[in-house]
Amino acid sequence: MLLQNVGQFGEKLVHRRPLELRVGRPRAYLNTLNLGALGVGSTLGAGVYILTGELAKVRAGPATVICFLVAALSCVMSSLCFAEFGARVPRSGTAYLYIYVTVGQLCAFIIGWNLILSYVIATSNVSRAWSYVFDNLIGNHISQVLQETFSLQMPYFLARYPDFFALGLVLLLTGLLVLRARESALVNRVFIGINILVLSFIIVSGFIKGDLHNWQLMGQDYTLNMSESRGTSRLGGLGLLGSGGFVPFGVEGILQGAATCFYAFLGFDSIATRGGEATNPQRSIPFSIMITIFICFVAYFGVSAALTLMVPYYLIHPASPLPQAFLHIGWDAARYVVIVGTLCALISSLLGTMFTTPRLISAMAEDGLLFRGLAWIHDRTGTPVMAIMASGNLAGVMTLLLELGDLVDLVSVGTLFAYSLVAFSVLVLRYQPDENLSKREKTENEIEISEREASPLESVPEAGISRILKSLWFPPSTIPTQKSGQIVYGCASLLVLLLTILSLILAQWPSQVLSGDPVLTAVAVLLLLLITGVTVIIWRQPQDPSPLYFKVPALPVLPLVSIFVNVYLMMQMASGTWALFGIWEAIGLVIYFGYGIRHSLEENNEQQPPASTSQALEKDIPGVGSS
Repeated sequence: MLLQNVGQFGEKLVHRRPLELRVGRPRAYLNTLNLGALGVGSTLGAGVYILTGELAKVRAGPATVICFLVAALSCVMSSLCFAEFGARVPRSGTAYLYIYVTVGQLCAFIIGWNLILSYVIATSNVSRAWSYVFDNLIGNHISQVLQETFSLQMPYFLARYPDFFALGLVLLLTGLLVLRARESALVNRVFIGINILVLSFIIVSGFIKGDLHNWQLMGQDYTLNMSESRGTSRLGGLGLLGSGGFVPFGVEGILQGAATCFYAFLGFDSIATRGGEATNPQRSIPFSIMITIFICFVAYFGVSAALTLMVPYYLIHPASPLPQAFLHIGWDAARYVVIVGTLCALISSLLGTMFTTPRLISAMAEDGLLFRGLAWIHDRTGTPVMAIMASGNLAGVMTLLLELGDLVDLVSVGTLFAYSLVAFSVLVLRYQPDENLSKREKTENEIEISEREASPLESVPEAGISRILKSLWFPPSTIPTQKSGQIVYGCASLLVLLLTILSLILAQWPSQVLSGDPVLTAVAVLLLLLITGVTVIIWRQPQDPSPLYFKVPALPVLPLVSIFVNVYLMMQMASGTWALFGIWEAIGLVIYFGYGIRHSLEENNEQQPPASTSQALEKDIPGVGSS
């Protein structure tokens, strides 16, 4: 009885949801331009105006441009994985749903829970940034009044004062989002246009007024600038100086900066979550994701280069880098242009993140993994009102009480973890069989049995080993079978473990590995050999031949490289960030095991085997099979 209960419990954890066609599918009206505007608006926000200055001042210096390049390359690999499942599953909440379909219920809850964390903290961070920029524009009157009125002795991890202005902004946008999504699309595009124009102005101005000497600073430059007390105080004071040159904080600073830069690209996955409203999701989702990544990388690269050319990196104001940079070069009037662009970009980013979060919460609640009341849809507006209110109130409380600048790394950890699960799912899904192959697989098994009976002189152990090796290197079928799918699932799980160990070694002891430490180098080489061998085994297995408009190229290498890069960047985070991440995960697991696991299968008590993934996906994609 105990074993039976344990088996049923394990089946619930890995239960994969069939993709039946839902009633009440959202009306499709978003084309590639609309989706690209949504992605750029969600992505090109606080990172370019706020994060750039902090990274350049204390983590990477002028090499911030390399940080954004590394983060962008990682995002490109993740975006290719998102593009494939966006083409497969054009429906709201597809990132979470994709994991549910391919990996199982527990992993689906984890990725959904981590994305909720990322979106809520991003919303809170952007709203506080908007409040700070607006307050700076009017002479810091808001912050002075709040500090004088609420002189609280707050712990170090809370805000210095409760920001009621930022709270009001979050609540205002929460009310607006209760309306239909299309009503805010025009305003969103206007803000995006202003944002791009202002960023173009910043980049051009930086290259006109910039000085290449600021990328080659040495000790005498530090001494000279330290004596200029007026300019130093105006730009926020001297921070950690580093060793000078283009890479003042070394390769370690670049890697830590790249891990933080992943926060700057948060938002491109919101395109995939709007697949149900796309007119041609198979074409528009992949193109719009790649366009979004490219535009945002060019903006981040250009702005960080312009900023570090205009101002020595150690004199950059971390909270208001760009407006103060124009003061530094003597263009005081341009400061107001930059502030206007900052406010428009932050509003656009707020709209994007606040729109995506309730859709994800609603999808999880509809599946029973979160409280089902959160899935309620208003009859007239067609919006998930309860999910919008829940996400808005949570973000509002965090905005009011927390100083969220230090939580950027927490957002990056949750996002990198979620994107790694997506890459894993793409790898696993491509090698899974269809149910219509079951008869053929049974026939092959019968032939295998008859062949074994025909050669009784062969020893059983040798025959078993020979069959296993043969099935790994020479699969008996050219199309996926249940056996080949299980082989890929097991090998992919083993690869994740090996890549994690290798990333940990390279992150914690990089100099010892590169210098030839006998123990660490031998372990690293052994891990690389094992990773190569297991990857070859996956490569030899048959792939699903079902036609798709977009498929991840270079399978299985590209998803594995994406997982490795994401995990390696996660290893750059501090222990405090991992502690906060563990607390959030613990809260989520309490909700899952206390509520979600008992309510998620209420509508599937028949225990019938789900339809094959590709067949169910084809049912859910308009136009598939009609040509």
